[in-house]
Amino acid sequence: MRFFILLLLILVITPVAEYFFPWWMIALVPFSFALAMNIRGGVSFLAGFLGIAIFWYVVALRNDIPNKHLLSHRMSVLFKLHDYGLFLIVTASIGGLIGGLSAWSGSLLRVRKHPNQVIYGK
Repeated sequence: MRFFILLLLILVITPVAEYFFPWWMIALVPFSFALAMNIRGGVSFLAGFLGIAIFWYVVALRNDIPNKHLLSHRMSVLFKLHDYGLFLIVTASIGGLIGGLSAWSGSLLRVRKHPNQVIYGK
């Protein structure tokens, strides 16, 4: 249940943050929500990945459809991907990795330490 709440929060708050702030808010929004919600690392990574990947894919399609896929087709030829749809998926995956890794970092920062846990370097 908390996975879907985190995913929904990322999907709703990221576009608002992107409107007012720079593009790197795609890293701060999942980080802050994963930190606040105290979710395990793998689950937070998946929520951050899916939230930002869906957001970037929708934004890419919104900008790509009016110009009849001209730029994405040219970029797919440049990167030898053979299809503009594959280029959009790769673009969304790169954004998803940024969101997933930032959410994972936020969840790992929140990990509670067990009293018997050995902390190296201290």
